[in-house]
Amino acid sequence: MATVIESTKPAFRIPWETFLGFGLLLPSMLVFLVFYYAPAVFLAYISFFHWNIFASQSIFVGLSNFQILFKQPLFWQSLLNSLYYAAVMVPASTMISLGIALLLREGIRFKRGAIVRSMVFLPHVTPIVATSIIWIWLFDPQFGLLNAILGFFHLPQPGWLASTHWAMPAVMIYSLWHSIGLYTVLFLGALTTLPRSVLEAAQVDGAKKWYLFKRIILPLVSPVTFFVIVLATIDSLQSFSQIYTLTGGPHGGAGGPAFSTTTDSILIYETAFIYQHFSLASAMSLMLFLLILLLTLAQKWIADRFVFYR
Repeated sequence: MATVIESTKPAFRIPWETFLGFGLLLPSMLVFLVFYYAPAVFLAYISFFHWNIFASQSIFVGLSNFQILFKQPLFWQSLLNSLYYAAVMVPASTMISLGIALLLREGIRFKRGAIVRSMVFLPHVTPIVATSIIWIWLFDPQFGLLNAILGFFHLPQPGWLASTHWAMPAVMIYSLWHSIGLYTVLFLGALTTLPRSVLEAAQVDGAKKWYLFKRIILPLVSPVTFFVIVLATIDSLQSFSQIYTLTGGPHGGAGGPAFSTTTDSILIYETAFIYQHFSLASAMSLMLFLLILLLTLAQKWIADRFVFYR
């Protein structure tokens, strides 16, 4: 008689916790899919077409939109303005926020330390458009507070937003005021977690403050420094609201005067929503994405060689 050998291997079953986990994640995943990934894929799609929101059909044009971009001097100027803005904002915001964090760390035992930290972080949570309108009055060449202070000390009074040379620095001043609060909090969190034994041992050995900062503190906070640099780079290259508002966007003329503050984000907006060239704007957005991706990969390559992970 033939014997039947029953398999003792248990049947594969998916635990109910897995279904529960995916069920809880599903709403967030749908939000990302609908509002982030799907528009990004559609943007890349229409960059290869002659697409119009009012047209019933789209015409495939291949790389024609990119060829048009490369022949436009304003496109290259907008890229240079974006890189100039990022080249100043990234190191300035990183160094200033690290310096403020070091000062706050020294005074962390004082009773009013929490108030000072709140005041430093407060500008970051204020609305960009509302505070930009206030800063427009501060930058006013005739009645602004900044020129009044400079005039009191008998210093030159620039035209700020009305000057082709000072418009971009004015935008940078506002952006620094608005952004360094977040970076300061990140650095302060890293500084408060430094091993006290290492710092005390270096001080016992006679290490001075500059040597202590250069050889111990800076390497230990290098992971946060790398994160802040990447975050500041992406934020700078994508900056739109403050540039649009400060340079007269609501009243026309955003990116002025004479295109001195026309970054890639401003040009994308104007191309898409003012001139109705959505395919060309999509091609610009794709180029901006590739630029940010390349810079981030380059920063990651550098970080792998200089960032110290303990």
